[in-house]
Amino acid sequence: MSALVGVLALQGDFAAHGKMLRELGAEVREVRVPADLHGLDGLVIPGGESTTMTLGIEREGLGEPLRAYARAGHPVFGTCAGLIMLDRDHLGIMDVLATRNAFGRQVHSFEEDLRIEGIDGPPVRAVFIRAPWVAEHGDDVEVLAAVDGHPIAVQQGNLLAISFHPELGGEPRLHERFLGLIASASAARAG
Repeated sequence: MSALVGVLALQGDFAAHGKMLRELGAEVREVRVPADLHGLDGLVIPGGESTTMTLGIEREGLGEPLRAYARAGHPVFGTCAGLIMLDRDHLGIMDVLATRNAFGRQVHSFEEDLRIEGIDGPPVRAVFIRAPWVAEHGDDVEVLAAVDGHPIAVQQGNLLAISFHPELGGEPRLHERFLGLIASASAARAG
C-alpha cells in the first residue's frame, strides 16, 4: 500500500510537490483545514511566502493540529518557507531558528550543486529563491548540508527541512528520503 502524503495547500508551490510525490508512487491529499490531516502518513509544508502561510494557518485553525500531528511522530518535510514555518518562532515544531531571505532578495536567487548527508549519487541541484538558512539549532538537530557555513538542510527525528526547492529543480531524492522516513515511522507504529 502506498503512503498517503498531505501537502499544505494554503499558498506556495504545493502542486509541484504533489506531482513529484505521485511520480514516486505516493497518494497525495491537499491539506487546507484540520480535518485534512486525518489519516495522513506524512506532511509536506512547501515553499511560498511565510507571512501569507502564517495568516492562512491562523485563519483555518491549523496551528495546534499541525503541532499535534508532528508531536505524534508523523514525518513532516518543510521546504524553503516550510522550513521557516517549522521553526521556533512560527509553529515551534523543530528546534531551529530560521533567518528569512538570508541569501538576499529575489534577484539574489541562485542554483547550486550540493552534497547532502544521506543522499547518494551525483550532487543535488538546489534552487534557492529568497531562501532562508538555519541561524540556530538544538543539539538533536542534524545538519545535512550547508552553504557558506550556513545550514540549509537539517533533520530532527522524523522532521526534515531544507532551504531550497527540489520540486522546481526536478530533484526527487529528498522526496524519496522523506518517503523513507514515512516507511520507517509506519513500520515502527505497526511493530
